Amino acid sequence: MWAALFPGQGSQSVGMGRFLFENFSEARLRFEEASDALSLDFKKLCFEGPESDLQLTENTQPALLLVSTVSYDVIHNTSGVKIHAGAGHSVGEYAAVVTAGAVRFTDALRAVKVRGQAMQKAVPVGQGGMIAVMGLTEPQVEKLCSWAQAASGLGPIEAANYNAPGQVVISGSQTALDWLRANAKVDLFAPETPRMKLIPLTVSAPFHCSLMKPAEETMRRVLTEVSFQDAKFPILQNFTALPVTSAPTLRENLISQVSGAVRWTQCMGQLKAMANSGAFVEATNPEQNLRLIEFGAGRVLSGLAKKIDPAGEATFGVNSLEDLKLIEAKVKG
Repeated sequence: MWAALFPGQGSQSVGMGRFLFENFSEARLRFEEASDALSLDFKKLCFEGPESDLQLTENTQPALLLVSTVSYDVIHNTSGVKIHAGAGHSVGEYAAVVTAGAVRFTDALRAVKVRGQAMQKAVPVGQGGMIAVMGLTEPQVEKLCSWAQAASGLGPIEAANYNAPGQVVISGSQTALDWLRANAKVDLFAPETPRMKLIPLTVSAPFHCSLMKPAEETMRRVLTEVSFQDAKFPILQNFTALPVTSAPTLRENLISQVSGAVRWTQCMGQLKAMANSGAFVEATNPEQNLRLIEFGAGRVLSGLAKKIDPAGEATFGVNSLEDLKLIEAKVKG
């Protein structure tokens, strides 16, 4: 079973997608289409930066969508791989619905441009933040958030990204997060003594928490005007971690994920369960092992997949011509 993964914000880097643009006509056409749709030179933004421009949320999100969909188009055309399911991390979910044929590329591109602007405007700079919590289980992280809110009288503090076992990102009020860092002790989990580590993240807003409700309301207005079709393959959506093909449900979950948590660990578990079920085994390809292709910049999601299941699925990136040849050989071999 082949599954498509699409990375989210934090995977971007200057130079992303250049080798695709230089070697494939469909990539050049897609870059032109994106530049015309948003009146923004994506070739310059992605290949030259500067990094400060690429890091702006309203630029980052459409740039990631562009590179992910270009990666998918090229791999699909060169290898003929049949994708059985997909998942995208945060804004990466838009690339999933585009490649599954549920939303037109230009509609998604305009939507994520607004999404980036709305998420940035939802909370004034400096009033919200995010912290990576390392070493705790998911229930322990949730207990930590509840305790901090009750003990400090501040909030919100909420789990935002369930990225991998022992790696959960929390999001919320900067004042509340500062109080948490100053006062959190592992004694809270007695008699257990986990090795807890709190790492502040350099982000421009407290994504995927209830402070994003204004941005969610904006995206409801935007996505209500966008035409959705049923997806050609099931998408494991962040908000529920369940496989979805229905157009109305895809839209609603995209709206809800703005302030909802990214349940990535659970999405990966569902993909594994789908592969193990044998439902996607075909006569021409009787192997039911799960294989993951990370369509887009970097290898962040491939790294998380190894943390979630160290002995599990094979992962492939799309960052060089050598990567493309490796995928093509695996598909045809």
